[in-house]
Amino acid sequence: MLKRVDRYFIAGLLIIVPLFLSVYIFYVLFRFVDGILGNFIDSYFQRTFGFYVPGIGLILFLVGIIFVGFISSHVLGKRFHNFLGRTVTRFPLLRYIYPLIKQAFEFLFSGDQLAFKKAVLVEYPCKGTWSIGFITNESFHEAREKTRQELLNVFIPLAPNPVSGFIALVPHKEVIQLDISIQEAMKLIISAGLINPHMPARPATKE
Repeated sequence: MLKRVDRYFIAGLLIIVPLFLSVYIFYVLFRFVDGILGNFIDSYFQRTFGFYVPGIGLILFLVGIIFVGFISSHVLGKRFHNFLGRTVTRFPLLRYIYPLIKQAFEFLFSGDQLAFKKAVLVEYPCKGTWSIGFITNESFHEAREKTRQELLNVFIPLAPNPVSGFIALVPHKEVIQLDISIQEAMKLIISAGLINPHMPARPATKE
């Protein structure tokens, strides 16, 4: 009886805790983003009309993002991005923070991770220890000439942040190609190994 209660309790935790944390994080982000413009707009609505609309700041924030994206894509284009990059790099602290954040968002939202050719296994950082990497290209000519080997450029990401990592030039014969997709390999890395590719659902145990 106690074993059954323990199993039900754990099963409940596995459902309630992720759901609660997801809702809580969404709520915190909602309050934060809505507060950026909402504090000014809500006070204006309150003074003028006697009421305010919850979430109006978030809506205007999203509309502003879409508008800036439209302008930069269709009107200003690359000149705007280049100008913004040059301007930001003039500030001592922003010149280090902005490129990292920009790179992370481009990696997550622009689909650059799909440019990886294949998920692979390589012996890294030492023999007998395997790491997941992604083939990005063939190695450059000088490296192949001086090592006299067919090398592959393999990006080895760090968990749980796949934006940063290492570039290793690995002999082609020492690279083991995996049959999993890039997305499945990314899930494994971001989850720090908690989510295995093709992880089957656990069958229900019978009493």
